Amino acid sequence: MNLDRSPELPSFDRALADHGKGALLRGAVTTLQVNIGKRCDLACHHCHVEAGPKRTEAMDRPTAERLVELLAGAPEVATLDITGGAPELNPNFRWLVTEARALGRQVIDRCNLTVLYEPGQEDTAEFLAESGAKIVASLPCYTKENVDAQRGKRVFTRSIEGLQQLNRLGYAQPGTGLELDLVYNPLGPSLPPAQSQLEQDYKQELRELFDIGFDRLITITNMPIKRFAHALARDGRDTEYMSLLVQSFNPDTVESLMCRSMVSVSWDGVLHDCDFHQILEIPLGNAKRTVWDIGSLSELRAGAIATAPHCYGCTAGSGSSCGGALA
Repeated sequence: MNLDRSPELPSFDRALADHGKGALLRGAVTTLQVNIGKRCDLACHHCHVEAGPKRTEAMDRPTAERLVELLAGAPEVATLDITGGAPELNPNFRWLVTEARALGRQVIDRCNLTVLYEPGQEDTAEFLAESGAKIVASLPCYTKENVDAQRGKRVFTRSIEGLQQLNRLGYAQPGTGLELDLVYNPLGPSLPPAQSQLEQDYKQELRELFDIGFDRLITITNMPIKRFAHALARDGRDTEYMSLLVQSFNPDTVESLMCRSMVSVSWDGVLHDCDFHQILEIPLGNAKRTVWDIGSLSELRAGAIATAPHCYGCTAGSGSSCGGALA
């Protein structure tokens, strides 16, 4: 079963209409999320990007420069959210961070933590702290067994060391302004638990066991696409998981969906409504455009947002976004 293309699945647009919600339209773009490459030192089971050490796709300098031009012309875009792969492995990563910070924008680095110990990345943590970048770090559990099962051997140990290093540099410490959030996603085909309670558990366990502090916990639902979808199909749980997402549709999440205030840019400059659409090559509003086809990000306001069955993942239960639960 192809979870995102099967005609057996109920239309997401129909679900919106059945709950009195109109077609999804974008408001003002306040976040520009950029995937600057698919190369990563890890190959996690849940990764919808299907990133890994052998991937070669990477954003080049002209595309990065065009992004900075668009940012400079759109003061309403307050945040540049940089992701990958492991974004730090792109040779233009530091330049992009520096230029965006010079424009006064918040920069988010979606860091897997283990990349901080890759060759050539020895001073990456110091660079991030000096630039004032916010770090959103992957840590799908506070136990070694669960993390290593999902992300690979020794990942938990290196992740803990990375968090301790970031704390020493001032991240999540009072008065520094250096923000550090953690990301949780379920190990298997289930919805995340309540974000607020899980955050308390994380803070207690990480403080008591490793003397680690962080600011917020972000819970994200696993999307039934790409690598995670393949794992579901292999285990015969694809229909079960998709049914869970459909049955858990929560109309209270719709107004806060991240696609309503964000535009996603792929490594080659193509525009998308979200990171998940990007990976499935669903273009912005179902009409392909690149960063060179628009004069300003403000042009994208009030544009139609493409939908697909995997959108149920963002509206299930408490909802899911790159910033965590929605309701």
